[in-house]
Amino acid sequence: MNILFMCVANSARSQLAEGLAKEIFGGTAWIESAGSEPKTPNPFAIKVLEEVGIDISKNHSKSINDLKPDFVAGLDYVITLCAEEVCPVLPSRSAKKLHWPFADPASKTPLSEDDMLKRFRQAREGIKEKLVEFKKRLS
Repeated sequence: MNILFMCVANSARSQLAEGLAKEIFGGTAWIESAGSEPKTPNPFAIKVLEEVGIDISKNHSKSINDLKPDFVAGLDYVITLCAEEVCPVLPSRSAKKLHWPFADPASKTPLSEDDMLKRFRQAREGIKEKLVEFKKRLS
């Protein structure tokens, strides 16, 4: 099974989803993430996944064009995670499209480290909950 998580910057929500999904699905799925305007993985995303034993420190933000053609051709699910912005679209006839709206935990206004960690932890837990439900539905 091929699963793609998408948001705009591929720096927070989709990175969290990719890391968590790889942990939850193990080797039973090919999981990637991408964005329409890739930046760099957010250090808070790296940190809150590290807290639960998941290492995404070597991940990089990708655009759809960076994905392997055989992965894209075999997509089963495209899951978008945008809430307040316009989500990227990946044209695919075969992939089922799901939308899980999560507010971007990265703040445009300066916040304390504690506040940022709190926001990213909330996003991590919300995405994890959706992934666990999703995997149960697939079983």
